[in-house]
Amino acid sequence: MIPVREAEAIILGCIQPFNVIGDTESIKLDRVSGRILSQPVASRLDFPHWDNSAMDGYAVRFADVAQASETEPITLEVVGEVPAGCAPQNMVHPGQAVRIFTGSMLPKGADTIVMQENTTRKGDHVVVQSAPAAIGQFVRTKGEFYQSGDTLLPAGIALTAAEVAVLAAAQCTFVRVFRRPRVALLSTGRELVPPDQPLLPGQIVDSNQVAIASFLERHGAIVLPFGIIADDPRVTAATIAQAIEEADMVISTGGVSVGDYDYVEDVLGHLGGDIRIRSVAVKPGKPLTVATFPHSEAGRDQSVIYFGLPGNPVSALVSCWRFVRPALLKLSGLARGWEPLVVRATLREDLRAGGSRETYIWGSLYYGRNGFEFDRAQGSSSSGNAIGLALSNGLAVVPVGTTAIAAGESVEVLQIGVPIVEGS
Repeated sequence: MIPVREAEAIILGCIQPFNVIGDTESIKLDRVSGRILSQPVASRLDFPHWDNSAMDGYAVRFADVAQASETEPITLEVVGEVPAGCAPQNMVHPGQAVRIFTGSMLPKGADTIVMQENTTRKGDHVVVQSAPAAIGQFVRTKGEFYQSGDTLLPAGIALTAAEVAVLAAAQCTFVRVFRRPRVALLSTGRELVPPDQPLLPGQIVDSNQVAIASFLERHGAIVLPFGIIADDPRVTAATIAQAIEEADMVISTGGVSVGDYDYVEDVLGHLGGDIRIRSVAVKPGKPLTVATFPHSEAGRDQSVIYFGLPGNPVSALVSCWRFVRPALLKLSGLARGWEPLVVRATLREDLRAGGSRETYIWGSLYYGRNGFEFDRAQGSSSSGNAIGLALSNGLAVVPVGTTAIAAGESVEVLQIGVPIVEGS
C-alpha cells in the first residue's frame, strides 16, 4: 500500500491535459456554462465603453458646484437629459446641467455627477444643495474596468455565470473551449444486475454504474456506458481493450481485489498497461488500481488513464471524490483548482478509526457562527453501506496513526457537497 498523498501525486503525474490544438471546439455562448476556456479572450471594446454615470442625477461641471451647500445652494439651467441607451444631444456649458440616469453616457463639458437626492428641481432649473466630494464623483470613465486588447479572461478557467456575462458584454457569441472528456464506465461481477431487473437470491444491484455516471456528468464528462461484464478474463480483456480505444479515461468497479474472480489487474498487464498503483493506504478504497495506456490515435500525445475502483459502493464513490475528480479536472484543461477542497471543522462527536490507513468518515458539514462543524452520519460505517452515505456532504479525514479524535477537536473534512449553513 502507498500513502494517499503519494497516490494522488502519481495519478496527477499521469495526466496530460487536453491539447489546445487538437482537443478544442467552438460553441455558441448560450452553451458554454461549465465548460473550460481553451484560449485567452480579449475584446475590441473598452469597459465601460464610454464615460457614464453611476447614479441618477445631473451631469455638471465640478467648478460650478464646488461651493454648493444647504445654506448657499447653486442653481443651474437644465439644458437636456440623457435617457439610458441614448447619446447626449447637449453639451454642458458653465452654469448648465443635464439630467442623467445610471448607465447613461456622460455629455461633453460635464465632469461630475450630482446625485438627485442632493438637488431640487424647479422647472428648467435644478438647485444643487450639496457639493460633490471631488471632481469626477459618480463618473465611470471609459476603460476604467478594462482596456481594449488586454486579456479579458485567461485560458483554463471554468465558465460560470459571471464569466458568461463578461463574454456576452464583450459580444463573444462563439467561444473556444476544451472538448468534454470521454470516460468509459463498466462494472465487473456475475453477481451484478441492473436496477431495472428482478433481483434473485445472491445477486446485487449495480448501483455503481449509475452513481459514477452521475458523478462524471456533474464534472463535465461524456459517459460511455459499457455495462456489466461477467467474470470472464477473455470478455473482460475484450471490453477493456475497446474502452481504451474509445475513451480518454476508463473506470471499472470490482475485480481489483484478491479474490479468485478478480481478473482486472492481469488483464491490464496483458493489454500492455503500465500499472502505477495497486493499492492505497486508505479506508474505504484500499484496492485501487491505476494504469496508463498509450493512445492509439495518430497525433495524440495523451495517455489513457485507467481507474480500477473497488466494487463496494462507498469505496467506489470515495475513490471518485478523492482520486478521480482531481484527475478528471486536470485532464479537462482546468489550469488550477483540481485539488480536493478541504476545510478544518470542529467535531460534534467522537471519531474512531483503525489507525493503519488514512480513514474517511462520512457525515454532515455545517457552517455557522463558530465556523465549520462536522457531525458523523449515523449507522454503520461499512464500505458497503451506501444508505449511510446518502445526504452526506463531507468526509472527515482521520490520519494514519490516529485511532480516535474527541468531540470538540478539529479535523480536516473533504467537501463532497455544499455545507449546511446554520443561523447565526
